[in-house]
Amino acid sequence: MAFAAAVLGALPQALLPGSVRSAVFGAAALAVLGRELRLWRLRVPENARLVPERVQHLGEWGALQFGFEMGTGMRTYSPSALPHLALLAIVLVVPFPAAFAVATGFAAGRFAMPLLSNAWSDDGGWTALWVRSEPVARPLLALTCVGTLTVAMLLR
Repeated sequence: MAFAAAVLGALPQALLPGSVRSAVFGAAALAVLGRELRLWRLRVPENARLVPERVQHLGEWGALQFGFEMGTGMRTYSPSALPHLALLAIVLVVPFPAAFAVATGFAAGRFAMPLLSNAWSDDGGWTALWVRSEPVARPLLALTCVGTLTVAMLLR
């Protein structure tokens, strides 16, 4: 997905002035930051469906389909707008080679939540912990994401 977005992003990055692309990205970053800080409500594009059970009966192809759909957000609930901001950054302002670093960060975050959840316990303790820590974790994650993408943009 990062490769496709970076290739697609080559067009606006070649045709639009850097100041225009930076302004669009900056406006989006502020909107996402406000959403993540719960200053306002903005809906994000999401495919609010879970992966059906029949996927597991497709063998290797089912695992591949599941991984692709969940990893790219094409079939999942989206509690955050940060992945959308990362995609927009790849298209508008992040240099081509850095798109893969952004994708690696996205994948690490996508991997961390189920890993931590599974490692915690089966009694719902992880969910309770997340609910308690979300008011602090969500803004920190948002500030980290926006800051990192802004630095990547400025290093161009």
